[in-house]
Amino acid sequence: MKFKDLHNQNKPLLIANVWDVPSARIAEELNFQAIGTSSSAIASLLGYKDGEEITFSELEYMVKRISKNSNLLLSVDLESGYSRNVEEIFRHIMKLSDFGVVGINIEDSIVDKRRTLLAAEKFAQTISEVIENLQKEKIDIFINVRTDTFLLDVPNTIEETKKRIKLYENAGANGIFVPCIEQISDIEEMVNYTRLPINVMCTPKLPDFDTLKNLGIKRISMGNFIFDKMYGQFKRKTEAILNQNSFKSIF
Repeated sequence: MKFKDLHNQNKPLLIANVWDVPSARIAEELNFQAIGTSSSAIASLLGYKDGEEITFSELEYMVKRISKNSNLLLSVDLESGYSRNVEEIFRHIMKLSDFGVVGINIEDSIVDKRRTLLAAEKFAQTISEVIENLQKEKIDIFINVRTDTFLLDVPNTIEETKKRIKLYENAGANGIFVPCIEQISDIEEMVNYTRLPINVMCTPKLPDFDTLKNLGIKRISMGNFIFDKMYGQFKRKTEAILNQNSFKSIF
């Protein structure tokens, strides 16, 4: 089944967010339909903060290793494109496509001391031109555009989100990702506002999967939360070894 078709199923596509080869292999063992990289987790793994501190070449290496060691459909979190230049963003996507990547997430915010939204119209134009270049090269890749209006809790969140969704839809996006949207009424409003599949992300108050299905959500992401939880567990287990002066706690 094509990656795009997975966004039109009866139930939402649950993406396993991975950061290395072992996590990708586990996702495959658990019969996930697709995996997506977590930019935050990969950055943390390599000693960076989230927000394009990692270089594209470092991301490219990690994606290549994951792709070579998994048979699952792979989407890549490209942050804001690792450039503000259309041609460079296009080249990044083209390289990922060469590894067999079938989708990308690209977000409308950047981090410069703090995370801020990019100008909506300018970002939509960037998306439009990138997609035009991809079509010229006959590169078929799912463009999931992430808007960080809820994540940043911007003023008039609903209206600003709708404005950006419409711009990105008109620019040719294949899907819309709205991290940190949690309220049922807000989710329902966004789903009904666009013909594009809506992607939500793991948060403490996100409704359960059955509720999300009934609301019309088509894709659910895990983000970096499992990665963070795993290292919290690592810390607790290692602390137990130190306190007990023994390895018994891990067996």
